[in-house]
Amino acid sequence: MLASSRVHLRPSLIQRGGLNAARCLATVSGASTPKATGDISSVFPSLSGADFQPLPLRFAELKSRLIRGNEERLKDSWHRLLAELQQEIETIKALGSNVIPEIAFSDLGNVELRTKFRDALHHRGVAVVRSVVSKKEALGWKEILQRYIRNNASTKGFPPENPTVYELYWSPSQVLARAHPNIIKTQSFLMSHWRRRNDDAIISTNLPVAYADRLRIRQPGDTEFTLGPHVDSGSCERWEEDGYGRGAVYDSIFKGHWEDYDPWDMTCRLPVKSDLYNGAGGCSVFRMFQGWLSMSETEPGEGTLMVNPLFHKATAYYLLRPFFQPKSFPVADNINGANEWTLENPITSALPGAVPSSCQELSPLLHPHLQLESTMVHVPKVSPGDYVAWHCDTIHAVDKLHTGSADSSVLYIPACPLTEANAEYLVRQRETFADGTPAPDYPSGEGESQHRGRLGTEYVMENISQAAQQAMGLARYNSEQKGVQEAERRVMRRANDILGFV
Repeated sequence: MLASSRVHLRPSLIQRGGLNAARCLATVSGASTPKATGDISSVFPSLSGADFQPLPLRFAELKSRLIRGNEERLKDSWHRLLAELQQEIETIKALGSNVIPEIAFSDLGNVELRTKFRDALHHRGVAVVRSVVSKKEALGWKEILQRYIRNNASTKGFPPENPTVYELYWSPSQVLARAHPNIIKTQSFLMSHWRRRNDDAIISTNLPVAYADRLRIRQPGDTEFTLGPHVDSGSCERWEEDGYGRGAVYDSIFKGHWEDYDPWDMTCRLPVKSDLYNGAGGCSVFRMFQGWLSMSETEPGEGTLMVNPLFHKATAYYLLRPFFQPKSFPVADNINGANEWTLENPITSALPGAVPSSCQELSPLLHPHLQLESTMVHVPKVSPGDYVAWHCDTIHAVDKLHTGSADSSVLYIPACPLTEANAEYLVRQRETFADGTPAPDYPSGEGESQHRGRLGTEYVMENISQAAQQAMGLARYNSEQKGVQEAERRVMRRANDILGFV
């Protein structure tokens, strides 16, 4: 039963038919403040047209603390990084999209192919998994989705007059796609490539959490949905002690040892606060991979995703960039020369491309050594049912122009592990599912609460698997089942407690 001392019940949502009454929705008191209203432009200053405001002085003090006593090591590491970046950039220029690893869903059990894929994924931070669902099923979801939008004229999106990214989270297509067993298996497979440094850490990559996100239907010729190079899950937070500093995620970089930074260490990210400013669209969960499921045949240049496969080195660069400045302006042609850049003196509050409550944006002007014009590469051609995923540190962007002849459509479906913080988020998210309002991390409002054709809880509980119900926070984890390792049991028990199941 539900622990009534910690939750209040919504009796109309309790599963009928003799199933355990614990499979119901519950709300933990003290939910976080709802986000402001808005759309996807809310988290992108370059889309919203927001004026740039210098960061407060406290950021200069923060930068000083981060590198104090390591200034010389930091300068040496900067020079090493610029040299290695140049070598990697030449490789990416030569290979283009071919640098992105791929594997077919049907080959996930092939040890030889998995090993090759693992090594490439660890190096590049992005991947394509082919044919996760059938083309017929993916196209069917798009057809249902388009009908849902037509039948609900109040649906909002960006741009407002002719939406490309819709403020939809609970359409039948999205709910059923997140619940699909192949999607769940793919999420778990991808997350298995992260490393656990502490066996006692409360985290499971075998039990994905269903994180509700938006969708995109981009029409040919569109030039308005043009997301430049950026990184999600916080901007200023990556340097802040109360943000990623809580887990010392990037400490080796700030100490002059960027080579020691392990982007695949899951344990250090558990205490992280990636949304300190409650931004409309800021991600507050541990999202190992961002990802989407394709619902269209889309070639490079046809309104699709672009990624930066420099990955580990690019991360080190955009984190070190605020501590260095060119010796002269305009920047000399030989931007990689060791003598062209120097440590800031005095240290300023600038974090290039970072704005509180927004994502981390990058540009050729602010981040010249990444040579973004050459290193942002398209994902390969995708077909309906293919799944694309990229590590949460990866720089990514969207085509400035859709030059194709058909829509470029995706369902955004990230891969998130089961953790204490993610379980706490599920408590709030399942309430928004029941109400038809936007998921907690996204701009608030009426959402789909009045939409016709939205799936109710009763339908979902009767038509999706138990694993999918658990991923949505709607069902209890069976922590007593045989064959489960003790570390996994601890995660399940803790999640059941947070979700209100005893």
